[in-house]
Amino acid sequence: MELTPARVRDEYDWVHGRAPTTVTLIDDTRTRLADAFGVEVGSVTVEAYRDEVDAVFADGDRAVNVAAYVAILRDLDVEGDYPGFVVDEVLGRELAGTIAGGEPLGLLAQATFHIADVLIHSDGGAGVDDLDAALAAGFQTRLPGWAWTERDSPFAVGND
Repeated sequence: MELTPARVRDEYDWVHGRAPTTVTLIDDTRTRLADAFGVEVGSVTVEAYRDEVDAVFADGDRAVNVAAYVAILRDLDVEGDYPGFVVDEVLGRELAGTIAGGEPLGLLAQATFHIADVLIHSDGGAGVDDLDAALAAGFQTRLPGWAWTERDSPFAVGND
């Protein structure tokens, strides 16, 4: 596989166009998490998702890595799936963390990946399932809607 600026643009277009599937999975994942933690979480719009895709791909260093994960997962399938489930899980988890950004959001996206992964079955092979779960987990972590991300942290020195 060769990654060029044109290939990154192609993967951007694919991720951007995946909005209906990804936004539905984001909202399903958020509902599951809200129920588990007894909190309210805002839903996501297609426009907000696409704006965030634009932001991720505007950062060239992040864009080339996201594009590589996306390209690999789009093409990945393992006959019988189970023997190869580790590789698609690892790639999906890493993609989710890369989309979300640095810690602690990267780790949160990786954990959320597993929740989204059980909620989706996509056509196109084993990798596409994990790709959809990774996009949902990474972008849902970046997007507003969680009360704890929309306030100053009580642990920041100087906020007391």
